[in-house]
Amino acid sequence: MHAARYVAGRCLNLTSIVPRRTASSLNDNYSVRIVEVGPRDGLQNEQKLLPAEVKIELIDRLSETGLRSIEATSFVSAKWVPQMGDNAAVLRGIRKVPGISYPVLTPNLKGFESALAAGAEEVAVFGAASDAFSLKNVNCTASEAIDRFGPVLAAAKQHGVRVRGYVSTIVGCPYQGAIAPSAVVKVVEALHDMGCYEISLGDTIGVGTPGTMRKMLDEVTRAVPAQQLAVHCHDTYGQALPNILTSLEYGIRVVDASVSGLGGCPYARGASGNAATEDVIYMLHGMGMSTGVDLEKLIGVGRYICEELGKPSESKVNRAWKGASAKKS
Repeated sequence: MHAARYVAGRCLNLTSIVPRRTASSLNDNYSVRIVEVGPRDGLQNEQKLLPAEVKIELIDRLSETGLRSIEATSFVSAKWVPQMGDNAAVLRGIRKVPGISYPVLTPNLKGFESALAAGAEEVAVFGAASDAFSLKNVNCTASEAIDRFGPVLAAAKQHGVRVRGYVSTIVGCPYQGAIAPSAVVKVVEALHDMGCYEISLGDTIGVGTPGTMRKMLDEVTRAVPAQQLAVHCHDTYGQALPNILTSLEYGIRVVDASVSGLGGCPYARGASGNAATEDVIYMLHGMGMSTGVDLEKLIGVGRYICEELGKPSESKVNRAWKGASAKKS
């Protein structure tokens, strides 16, 4: 079997993604850091409001799986996002494990100050490549939204707090349609220049395909090094894993995912949620890539939070998993 395949007129060298190596010889280039976004991005779009105690338990259980980045909560107005109204209680209540980061979303200076008071050591800001989406979401254009982050970045630098950037609607918008890669580059460059140490590229409504992801990444990776990028893929059309796989071709080694596929974009009809962390981990481990995450422990966490929400897991791996014996089959 040849290692190359022709896709839409382009030769895709599969061995360029992960050369044949044993798990024991994998180096940093073949490891992927997972940013678990379930407690924030996942839960904020769930209809059932959960008490702070359950969210704290969720994060503490996630901390035992080997994850090194767990997005804890969002410091936004409870009026607009009721699920995050207990943000300070959650951040103060979790058991912070050395070596694990617990970033929180802070859309403005007021949110940043509240997060800092609650003990935040890393925050995130959120922009969009689509003006139409930005206007609907935060009542300003994409460039105006970026300008609003200036005080947050300045305050974060003053207090030694790291800032991660998000760019939504990287390939498609529910209001504007297809998004030009140049629009994504503009926002990514702005966040990079402002001091974001890492920028997550979000297919917010899950309409991307490997083809549209490549067109976008061709331009974005020329503007900002792949080592400072992450991907955040939704699975509305079942393309999250193919799109993540595509990002690996470009040297991106950070992937956002949500335990059991919690969440979804409230602006996208039929949006089925984020890429499920269990499914992402299963794929990466099957490729011989290292994540440091214990898949079976993670599956247990997914089942815990789905039971609390009273809903089935959106993770195919979680649904199929039969326990430790399945590892030997």
